[in-house]
Amino acid sequence: MRKLISTGSPFEKAAGYSRAVVQGDWCFVSGTTGYDYATMAMPETVEAQTRNCLATIAKALQDGGFEMADVVRAHYYITDAAFVDIVFPILGEAFGGIRPAATMIVCQLNKPEMKIEIEVTALKR
Repeated sequence: MRKLISTGSPFEKAAGYSRAVVQGDWCFVSGTTGYDYATMAMPETVEAQTRNCLATIAKALQDGGFEMADVVRAHYYITDAAFVDIVFPILGEAFGGIRPAATMIVCQLNKPEMKIEIEVTALKR
């Protein structure tokens, strides 16, 4: 059974995607940036953006019947290599006990205010 999860973000409707898709025991969470999707406000710091990403991801997982502990794969996209040492401790707080397979890439994101984007895949334990 397939279940679509939405945050209500205008990007989801405009671009035609779901925040997360649950298919059986799997949950695929789309790339999530640091917006507070309730207000569409974007914090200035990469630290605050990272925390917003993780909160949005945790909520999407919860809405799909999953937990952060179910995450088996994470992709991190940052816009500046200098952010690596800044976000590692925050990511460690969220995933240190879970230790999913992970990749971090330095790249350009869709909007200049975006400093980080996180995508995860979860498998129900």
